[in-house]
Amino acid sequence: MRLAAFTDYGLRVLMRLAGTPDARLSTAELAAQFRVSHHHLTKVVQDLVRGGFVTTRRGLGGGISLARDAHEIGLGEVVRHLERRFAPVECFRDDGGTCVLNAACRLRARIAAAQETFLDTLDQTTLAECAWSPEAS
Repeated sequence: MRLAAFTDYGLRVLMRLAGTPDARLSTAELAAQFRVSHHHLTKVVQDLVRGGFVTTRRGLGGGISLARDAHEIGLGEVVRHLERRFAPVECFRDDGGTCVLNAACRLRARIAAAQETFLDTLDQTTLAECAWSPEAS
């Protein structure tokens, strides 16, 4: 399975926050560390807030922090949330896409099963197990 860059960035943010749970980091700091667009990372962080994975606070002493303990956040939950807008193949889109094979397709169910197996595997890992800190590298 291939994850969208959006999901990749979201996982990076969470792993970084889990590596320094007492710190509040800014989107600008994270974007610089990851060498990614600050604008794009801001959208990712906003989606992580909507999912209940992080909280943000403005001003002095503000920044981004985990909303829950890293041991309570499963990677499958995160990926399901961040990938909800991205279809693995066209026929999985909300509008069904334009594939002419939809009516007789025998592949769709197998892709759905493979995707669920992939996510079930991620459910077995918590964010705490993937925590990353710049001091550790």
